[in-house]
Amino acid sequence: MAEPQSSTPGIGRRRFLGYVLAAPTLVTAAQLAPEAEAAVPSPDVTELVDLNDVMTAAALPTSNLITVEVGRDGTVSFALPRAEVGQGITTSTAMLIAEELDVPLDRVRVTLADARPELVFNQLTGASNTTISTYTPIRVAAALARRRLLDAAAVELGAAAGDLTLKAGVVSDGAGGRVGIGALAEKAASRAPRRMSVELKDREQFTVIGRPHNRVDALAAVTGRKKFTMDLDIPDAEPTMVCRPPTINGKVHSVANLREVRAMPGVTDAAVISTGVAVRARTFGQCIDAVRALRVSWKPGSAAGKSDETVLKELRAAEPPLGLPPLTPSVEASFTFHFRSNSALEPNCAIADVRADRAEIWGSLKAPIVARQAIAARLGLPLSAVIVHVTEGGGSFGRKLFFDAALEAAEISKEFGKPVKLMWHRADDSRQGRTHPMATSRVRVAYAGDTVLSYKQRHTSVSTDLGHGLGELFTAMAAKLPVGDIGFSQTFFHLSQSMPYDFGVHSRLLSETDKGFNTGSMRNVYSPDVTCARELIVDALAARMGKDPFTFRRDFLRDDRTRAVLEKAAEVGKWGRPMPAGMAQGIAVHSEYHATSAVLVEIDCRPETVDRPVRDGVTGPRVTKAVIAVDVGLAVNPRGLEAQMMGCLMDGIALTLTSSLHLRDGHFLEASWDNYFYTRQWNTPPELEIVVMPGTTGKPGGAGELGVAASTAAVACAYGRATGTMPTTFPINHGKLSFTPKPTVPPIPQSPTDGLDHVR
Repeated sequence: MAEPQSSTPGIGRRRFLGYVLAAPTLVTAAQLAPEAEAAVPSPDVTELVDLNDVMTAAALPTSNLITVEVGRDGTVSFALPRAEVGQGITTSTAMLIAEELDVPLDRVRVTLADARPELVFNQLTGASNTTISTYTPIRVAAALARRRLLDAAAVELGAAAGDLTLKAGVVSDGAGGRVGIGALAEKAASRAPRRMSVELKDREQFTVIGRPHNRVDALAAVTGRKKFTMDLDIPDAEPTMVCRPPTINGKVHSVANLREVRAMPGVTDAAVISTGVAVRARTFGQCIDAVRALRVSWKPGSAAGKSDETVLKELRAAEPPLGLPPLTPSVEASFTFHFRSNSALEPNCAIADVRADRAEIWGSLKAPIVARQAIAARLGLPLSAVIVHVTEGGGSFGRKLFFDAALEAAEISKEFGKPVKLMWHRADDSRQGRTHPMATSRVRVAYAGDTVLSYKQRHTSVSTDLGHGLGELFTAMAAKLPVGDIGFSQTFFHLSQSMPYDFGVHSRLLSETDKGFNTGSMRNVYSPDVTCARELIVDALAARMGKDPFTFRRDFLRDDRTRAVLEKAAEVGKWGRPMPAGMAQGIAVHSEYHATSAVLVEIDCRPETVDRPVRDGVTGPRVTKAVIAVDVGLAVNPRGLEAQMMGCLMDGIALTLTSSLHLRDGHFLEASWDNYFYTRQWNTPPELEIVVMPGTTGKPGGAGELGVAASTAAVACAYGRATGTMPTTFPINHGKLSFTPKPTVPPIPQSPTDGLDHVR
């Protein structure tokens, strides 16, 4: 997209308007005009506008409400209206401010803003959008603060502002005069709002942006001083847990011993709530004891009696047709992707203090405005009576777009009339939490000679819940979207999927079915499955045409950026080098949100030996080497980008080889990380190289999810080449149940009417 423009005279590509707000010390904000709409004809919707463009456009109107403040102590404060969940956005945000304001990075204080309804769609964290949408507004506000400080220093030092320099938070006049920005904070402030223009730095002037930096919270994290939700000391907020049903979304029918449980050591409260039976105690250990002691009879849930086999049958029945077989040669295959857990390392948790006339909530929330609205509605309170504090989170991967724990904590606190510190048991998130939906993907490619004539993909999935704020955003922006009046999931699908290859007439359709599961926007959402299926078909098509997989991709790619990252990955990874039988290389590409990636992996599929023992009860292949090449445009923090790509690779290995949920009789068998086999140290590649390509656009592109799809696909392609058989079911080890499922807790009584008092 083009840089924001303005019709105001004198405002150009680097000059922007902003405001100095009325405040005791210096407070500034940007005023940005809508960007010009793209008008480039293209058969691919994402080349006109993609999901990230939509989110950026939706955030733009309220960009003047996020402010940079200079304090009397010389620190610079910024309340970021996004959620930090380990992706490093507090660091990259601090870097933007430090760059334009010319202050040391350690003098910038980035906190997370409370839920602010006036921000509308400017407080939604997802789709790798944070840096893209805040890049210009934050820089403009910081640059405006710099200008005001120089103007104030000119008066203080008796010099022209143009003769002054601001460096490391100190203004100098070249003749020995110096004054710190803290001493100027009040003098640079304004009693009334003032509109001003400001010029941003050229990329060639950057000394902070684009340079590798350690995370600003790294020391606090490794020394245990970093505060997550469960670390907060909220007065009278006692540990709280919930006894949950043995089946997905089951409801309490009756409880036999609620009174006895309330009398257990340390237990202060126990009551039936909408999702189970809540218990509050002095310690979490006492909560667990109480939960296990409960004797509950349960009503069946929304997935009663369902299994992997029955859901797969539903999906097959809902698959859109591919149409009549082509008259030319074709390659066709069908792929199955099983349920996968959307749990983060930090258990689902929240703190709530609900009183008769107000409520206060603490939690790691990516959609805090929607959470606040839902909590207010559930409690019957006016929106103004509910305060939602956004805390830093220990991972998300899409999970924290949903506020299940915060809503539940509010309900429990209201029921008990006391503050609660709610934490889900690890098994709760595996069995009752959000999952990446089970899906099938059918692909057919028709070709003639060396020309690909058409590409069709029909992706069928258990319904993905988008009720976390993105749905409302799509509704608000509907008139500007090039996809017409279609459902939320369809809109998301079409705005996030692209076709990187010159494959003639191409189409991708989404069909969804079955809303009985708790699903979520897992990291990269539809792309890992869709891209994995596509790239496997590309390998099969290359083989059918007698071409090398890398060469085939290079020749058919439609844009130079993706071709460049593909060539770089192949070069660094030494594509085509001789390998023993049972080992192979795989390569794949994926583009999204103005960024592109290529991943090359090497995999060892030989039988287990002394050097490759069975671990965690899992047999199977190991990725031994990986090379990731990315072009994200301008990488604000290359070190943070590398960390993102490492995580993306681990996700891709897990999704392809080991990680899935097994559905049986209405519940998932996995109950924790010991039997949900995310990538472990033993199957992490000992060789990993990440190449950050020189940015070709000059602006940041999406990075948080970029490497997942390409990594998933590259591992699948390597596996197919190593074994000689294209994999079609994922993860590959799903059929090997290598653990003994834990029982549901508490056990179900023999009869639902054995002397139990009914609970309504």
